[in-house]
Amino acid sequence: MREDYSRIDVRPVTGALGAEIRDIDLAEALDNETFSEVYDAFLDHLVLFFRDQKLTPDQHKDFARRFGDLHVHPLTEGLPGHPEIVEVIKEPDEHHNWGDGWHTDLPFLDKPPMSSVLYAREVPAFSGDTHFANTYLAYDMLSDVMKERLDGLKCVFKWGVANYSRFEGMTAIEDAGEFVATHPIVRTHPVTERKALYLHRKNSNAIEGMSERESAAILEFLYDHAQNPDFACRFHWQANSIAMWDNRCTQHRVSADYYYAERGFEPSRRRLQRVTMEGDRPF
Repeated sequence: MREDYSRIDVRPVTGALGAEIRDIDLAEALDNETFSEVYDAFLDHLVLFFRDQKLTPDQHKDFARRFGDLHVHPLTEGLPGHPEIVEVIKEPDEHHNWGDGWHTDLPFLDKPPMSSVLYAREVPAFSGDTHFANTYLAYDMLSDVMKERLDGLKCVFKWGVANYSRFEGMTAIEDAGEFVATHPIVRTHPVTERKALYLHRKNSNAIEGMSERESAAILEFLYDHAQNPDFACRFHWQANSIAMWDNRCTQHRVSADYYYAERGFEPSRRRLQRVTMEGDRPF
């Protein structure tokens, strides 16, 4: 882990993962030394948070593009004129988010995304926080016996467009069809070479070579284990804040704590914009 930073201020948020990055303006083109520090912090802390950023769509994409080629979502329409930007919207009358449950992004693709940069345009004064969990730690904290049992096992991930049609503010690509991919339950990070659990409760179908019932006993244990709050951090959104995460070694979820009517609060809209970077085939 890098200990010295001269261009940016790196402030860890928990012992598990996450760091807030200060003294940086992402609207400006980053010189190579500054970007190198941001990239090292990204690998070390897995999730980076930036406050008070004011980006145009092109500046948002330019920052993300420093990490890799940009990805176009196969199931959801992008922002007009910017197909690489997906708007993540919860309207005031909705009580759930796109991403309420713990998940890794798009594991049903042959090459799931490497990372995403999520930028807040409109957010409630409270509620709708995003939680992130370290799946390196989730793997490391397993027993040696369980690690040996998982070695070589692969999971079948499946998803379809119907699951993206439930939200008012999002436009699903109706003829996208279904996607199926098979990936290791324990994947190796292509840069750090560390092992991490690779899970998605809703997308997982079964462990390859096992029945769904046989798979369930193993997968349900791993889901519950990886959701240990001690492996996680929580980010409270403000307008113009950014979170970016390493999709290869984290999970995330959004709090659906919108009990506005029950508590007498005025409902609020939540609108964020996401740019995602292309990834590699898990191994």
